[in-house]
Amino acid sequence: MERFELIAPCHFGLEAVLKREITDLGYDVTSVEDGRVTFAGDKEAVARINVFSRTAERILIKLGSFHAETFEELFQGTKALPVEEWVPPDGRFYVAKAASVKSKLFSPSDIQSIMKKAMVERLKGIYHIEWFEESGKDYPFRVFIKNDEVTVGLDTTGESLHKRGYRKLTAKAPIAENLAAALLMLTPWKKDRILVDPFCGSGTFPIEAALMAAGVAPGMSRSFTAEGWGAMDGGYFKDAKEEAADLADFNVRPDIQGYDIDPEMIRISRENAKLAGVLDMIHFQVRPVAELSHAKKYGFIVTNPPYGERISDKDEIEGIYRTLGERYRALDSWSMYLISSAADAERYIGKKADKNRKIYNGMLKTYFYQYMGPKPVKKVKI
Repeated sequence: MERFELIAPCHFGLEAVLKREITDLGYDVTSVEDGRVTFAGDKEAVARINVFSRTAERILIKLGSFHAETFEELFQGTKALPVEEWVPPDGRFYVAKAASVKSKLFSPSDIQSIMKKAMVERLKGIYHIEWFEESGKDYPFRVFIKNDEVTVGLDTTGESLHKRGYRKLTAKAPIAENLAAALLMLTPWKKDRILVDPFCGSGTFPIEAALMAAGVAPGMSRSFTAEGWGAMDGGYFKDAKEEAADLADFNVRPDIQGYDIDPEMIRISRENAKLAGVLDMIHFQVRPVAELSHAKKYGFIVTNPPYGERISDKDEIEGIYRTLGERYRALDSWSMYLISSAADAERYIGKKADKNRKIYNGMLKTYFYQYMGPKPVKKVKI
């Protein structure tokens, strides 16, 4: 089967997590850059990564790259791309997004307009028609220009992969599903260990943890732009979803708990967990962080506590973090992982993190504070 270069964008700072995920799914990573991982794969890979990836934003088929410092060079470079290999005569094709960094061409709207004209000119010559009805399936292209090097990809995903389909209701400033999954994957948490989110909001961390514990592929129940393409005929998405269904085990009962001080947030969390099919795997409870406690050892706190985007009162934020630090220290042998835009969170918590990783949540710089507790003592078999 023909192989392509595939591009998977992700959150800045989480490229290594995505690289490991793609490698574990059986594909060869060819390059890692800020915010994206490039790998080799065929049409089956397009479907499988879309269905199984927990951390990618979307999957692009790379059509090509070229140097362009002028709009004429952009036009000619785009016109040389083999668009017809994917777009049929009735396809609705367009440049959905253009981004430019340190390049002479920087206007997204102009870049989109010129590239669309170039694609039209090429397809006119290929299909011998002057007017395109564009009444068929969508074929959205995405272009990234850095240092005057243009990379063009065809978006096979459509709506971002972070949208699993279960989160119909949200909290204020919710964490994206794929970011939550990636952060969980940065911890040593496994489904046989306790996990508590004391600021669960709309339930994203507990739900993503439950999906991981049950082996549920995040894209198993959603649709993708490329599913309707003639060039993707062959049942690749159907096969990938059937593979995902075979691997899912909704009978597991991990110890995952989500707390929030707001009863409405707990109602929303339960509704979202129900839509995800994992409500029976999570215990949600109205509980303030001051009452955070657990009788068992070696548990994990993984959370997205309130910060500037969710609470404007600095004193209130400091109080929340201090209380969290106090409750964490009272938990024997636990680990704690939290994401926050507060650069001084460690001071409020009262303890320096073992590791601190910078991650961009959209345009917002955040810190993933990692407090690592001891590993459980292995029982010696006699």
